[in-house]
Amino acid sequence: MDEYVHWLSVEKGRSRATLDAYRRDALGLVSWLNERGGALGDVGATQLDEYLGALRAARAPSTVARATSTLRGLFAFLVEEGFRPDDPSSHVKAVRRGRRLPKPLDEEEVTRLLDAVPRATPRDRRDRALLELLYGTGVRVSEALGVELGDLDFDERLIRVTGKGNKQRLVPMGSILESALRDYLGPGGRVELATRAGTRLLLNNRGGPLSRQGVDLIIARRALEAGVERSRVSAHVFRHSCATHMLAHGADIRVVQELLGHASIATTQLYTAVSATSLQREYENAHPRAHE
Repeated sequence: MDEYVHWLSVEKGRSRATLDAYRRDALGLVSWLNERGGALGDVGATQLDEYLGALRAARAPSTVARATSTLRGLFAFLVEEGFRPDDPSSHVKAVRRGRRLPKPLDEEEVTRLLDAVPRATPRDRRDRALLELLYGTGVRVSEALGVELGDLDFDERLIRVTGKGNKQRLVPMGSILESALRDYLGPGGRVELATRAGTRLLLNNRGGPLSRQGVDLIIARRALEAGVERSRVSAHVFRHSCATHMLAHGADIRVVQELLGHASIATTQLYTAVSATSLQREYENAHPRAHE
C-alpha cells in the first residue's frame, strides 16, 4: 500500500488530499476482506464485484466512482510490480461521475459574511485575511494554506500560488484583499500569533501553520456571526462563488480558468451553467410572461 501511494505521488503527482482519499478507498477493501477472511493478494473478480455492490448501496455515487478508480489503479499496479499474476478489476468499467453544479453564495451573502469580521484582535485580522484570500482569488484551501510570506508581491499586487502537481501560478491581489493582508501582517496581526519560527502566511492560534480543520472552524464561526447558514459555506464554496460572480460580471472564461488553475476549460465551464441557471431562475421570477 505504501509503495502504491508513493508511486501515485511521484509518478502521477497526486496531491496530499488525493493520496489520503485513495489510501482510505484501498484500505476500505482491505478491511472488508479481513472481515471475511480474505486478503488483497488473492481476492477474485466475484469478491470485488460484491464489495463494489455493497459500496454502491451505502455510499454516494461520487465516492463509488473514486473508489472504483482507486481499486482499478491499485490492482494494475500490483500486477505491474509482480505482487499479483492477474487483475481482478480488469472487467470493472470506470464509473462516470455525475456532474454536480456548484452552489455559490450570492454576492450579498458574501459581502455580509466578510464585512462581519472585525479587526479587533490578531485572530480577527487573520480570519479576515483568510476569507478575503479564498474569495478574492478563488484558490483552493490547500493552496491558501501553502502560501508563504515570500509568495506575496505587494509592489506588483500578485500572489504566487502552488497548485496541483506543484504547478505554480500568479493570481492578482485586489485592493480589498491587499488591505486585509497588510492589516494582518502589520502591528497587532500575524506577529502576535507567530510564537514559533515559520514562513507560512496563515497561522493557527498556537503560532503554527493553520490546518484545514482550523479553516473549517473559522468559517463555521464567522458564518454563524454573520447569520449565513453554516451548511452552505465552506472554503470550496468561496472558490465557487468567486468564479460564478466573475462570470456574471462579464469576465472571460479563459481568465477565470487561469485564475482557478483549471487544467481543462471544461471544468471552468461548469460555472457558466451555474450562471445560466441563475439567469433562468431570475427570468421566471421577474418576467411577466414567463408563466401562463
